[in-house]
Amino acid sequence: MSPPVAPPDWSRWLVPPAALSVHLSIGQAYAWSVFKPPLESALGLSGTQSALPFQLAIVMLGLSAAFGGTLVERNGPRWAMTVALVCFSSGFLISALGAAVEQYWLIVLGYGFVGGIGLGIGYISPVSTLIKWFPDRPGMATGIAIMGFGGGALIASPWSAQMLESFGSDSSGIALAFLVHGLSYAVFMTLGVLLVRVPRGERPVTGGPSAVEGVQVSARSAVRTPQFWCLWVVLCMNVTAGIGILEKAAPMIKDFFADTSTPVSASAAAGFVALLSAANMAGRIGWSSTSDLIGRKNVYRVYLGVGALMYALIALIGDSSKPLFVLCALVILSFYGGGFATIPAYLKDLFGAYQVGAIHGRLLTAWSTAGVLGPLIVNWIADRQEEAGRHGSSLYTLSLFIMIGLLAVGFVANELVRPVHARHHIPAQREAADAERQQPESAA
Repeated sequence: MSPPVAPPDWSRWLVPPAALSVHLSIGQAYAWSVFKPPLESALGLSGTQSALPFQLAIVMLGLSAAFGGTLVERNGPRWAMTVALVCFSSGFLISALGAAVEQYWLIVLGYGFVGGIGLGIGYISPVSTLIKWFPDRPGMATGIAIMGFGGGALIASPWSAQMLESFGSDSSGIALAFLVHGLSYAVFMTLGVLLVRVPRGERPVTGGPSAVEGVQVSARSAVRTPQFWCLWVVLCMNVTAGIGILEKAAPMIKDFFADTSTPVSASAAAGFVALLSAANMAGRIGWSSTSDLIGRKNVYRVYLGVGALMYALIALIGDSSKPLFVLCALVILSFYGGGFATIPAYLKDLFGAYQVGAIHGRLLTAWSTAGVLGPLIVNWIADRQEEAGRHGSSLYTLSLFIMIGLLAVGFVANELVRPVHARHHIPAQREAADAERQQPESAA
């Protein structure tokens, strides 16, 4: 399914809303923590078990993005958005059936496996197209779209909480909430499918520099470079550190202040998830746009270095002040979101726009790894601490210090990034580079 080519008078500013309609929908994944307590109560699950659909969804996101990246480049964004719509909505419908008949494996299959494929294909569907429309501001362009993924929970979190309150938090109420999600997102994502356009030829219709000028590296060559694997480590560490908190955000803030005179209610915890989503969303457009001004490496220094400081504050004194806890968490989630939105532009700087969508898809396997590591570290340690009789903030102290170590590893990997060697450039560019190097010798 090939998208229609934009007519000469088409505004490139109509493309980000098309991407947003998909990303705001699949961004519901970040509101999964709202469903954790009801599922644990209705189906008798542990915290680690209730995280499994989310973890599998993130794993499938990375795998489907990696294996489907080349198909997305070949078939275009409309094909990719249609596949994402079908898989993501079907995942909710299968999950609704699983909740209705109290078969948890169906929820894992639906939300985690089928829905996760929709997450991956939907996530990368607009990236290459946006970079080709906005070669002059790639950080801002991808940030506008990808902020929708971070902001999806801003809508889904209170919406899901309200549905569970109205329908009930038993298995039938959860099933009905899943059903409404699946049908509603199908309608909303259709808007993006109908609206998306690609630029005419390789040069955007607005004039400006060609999207394929400069260094160009194929996806196959990119994965053989140390730069790709340094960025893989950077993304994996940054995501692991953020996703552990995000997946368990609602129960975490309740545990941190459970022993105080002002415990956090379920509705307030859902509001905290929505706030984190807002920070995630704002960080994606704010920090990625900043990277256009100060450079990608510098902005990742901020994400990883200052992020480690925020984790240290939460671990050491976070339970003494709700405003401090919330502020540090918001900063961390803004860095988490900014890291996602900046990585396509970082890839474009290093490898060019030639196959940046496919390269981005392969890099998202780091997200798959982090999607397992982050929730596993936080949930497993919290479960073990609870079994040992500990409670409150002590359930998470060890996890938080582990996250600080991971961010330090990511900081080092970012410092190791260098320009890609000419031997990895596409053949025509490599020949031109060789000729340029030989020219001074012949002149002499």
